[in-house]
Amino acid sequence: MNTKKFLIGGIVGGIIYFLLGYVFYGNLFSDFFVKNAGSATGVSRAMDQFVWWALALGNIFGGFLLSYVFIKSNVSTVGSGLLTGAAIGLLMAASYDLISYGTSNLTTTTGVVGDIGIFTLMSAITGAIVAWVLGLIGKASPARA
Repeated sequence: MNTKKFLIGGIVGGIIYFLLGYVFYGNLFSDFFVKNAGSATGVSRAMDQFVWWALALGNIFGGFLLSYVFIKSNVSTVGSGLLTGAAIGLLMAASYDLISYGTSNLTTTTGVVGDIGIFTLMSAITGAIVAWVLGLIGKASPARA
């Protein structure tokens, strides 16, 4: 495996996941998740209480997952990254959210469906960008006249 591609793709993916998480979860849909919280209380941290290193590291690992799968599967175009990223995001979110829903009171059914949709969209966007970056790495520069 090309380590340079893996690391650059993973870091880029982690940054994109982090930024999209702020936009989607921290802003656009924050009220949605408050309204669809389950009966468990005191489980969400206020932003000023976030453990930022853990949040950043979690996003980086998500980026590395996409980078790894894309390199192994030769995904290197925006379109293939979008579709593959969406599939990975859907499967990851559905797995985590449904198990969490089945074993806890963290969210409602509507919250589960919303989170699966949002994370699928985030993964599609992140996947498109990671694939684009992977496609750029290692391409020969055009000869200058």
